[in-house]
Amino acid sequence: MEKSNNYYIKTNRAFSHIRKYGWIITVLIAIGGQWEPKLGLTVVLIMAGLTITAFFNGRYWCGNFCPHGSLFDTIILPVTRNKKIPDLFKSKVMIIGFFAIFMVNFMRRILSVSRYWGTYDFFDKLGYLFSSTYLIVLIVGGILATLINPRTWCQFCPMGTLQKLAYKLGKAIGITKKTEKKITISSQEKCYKCGKCAKVCPFQLAPYLEFSNENKFDNINCIKCSTCVANCPAGILSLKNGNETEKVS
Repeated sequence: MEKSNNYYIKTNRAFSHIRKYGWIITVLIAIGGQWEPKLGLTVVLIMAGLTITAFFNGRYWCGNFCPHGSLFDTIILPVTRNKKIPDLFKSKVMIIGFFAIFMVNFMRRILSVSRYWGTYDFFDKLGYLFSSTYLIVLIVGGILATLINPRTWCQFCPMGTLQKLAYKLGKAIGITKKTEKKITISSQEKCYKCGKCAKVCPFQLAPYLEFSNENKFDNINCIKCSTCVANCPAGILSLKNGNETEKVS
């Protein structure tokens, strides 16, 4: 069914100080890094953090720690048009293609910077690379967030794709079975089928239509932000890990 422009609901998504104020990190790195390039080196820690957390818990970073996510969900949400995210941005062709282009260009720039290894300028050059990349995401992601939907960029974000790859590795090894947190419904019979979880979901997913026989929402794109949990009128949703979901009846 085609969703009208007023189908999706704007609601609070910042349930922690990190999610409420994390956008400051984005501004510092993207804009401040143009004058103090070493600020961009912070991105190395961010990339490590999102990859490690994804290995154990999928795209949890996107919904709870991402500085850009904080910017989209707190600063831009009040002014966004909040429209349906075009299917193009969610397509495999777009996601894989953009990831490939990004990685080729990124590695090319890394090789260019590597020439300065051992010199005083190396860390400034490397930091500027990351800072300028953050600035591009700030501008492009910000425009898409304002004109379409806050999480439009996140649909094909290279770091989101990297997280999904790390998650699939963790799942293949069997790590995620006990460590991953998933949206869980206490009873599918109690669900009103009102679709509010879909209307408030930052990624425009529809949990109420996709719960498994184990009462779990298994969609790999779920960022586990708990926005649906906070807005469920029946109060039957929660975010639980593998061990906890086994106890849900």
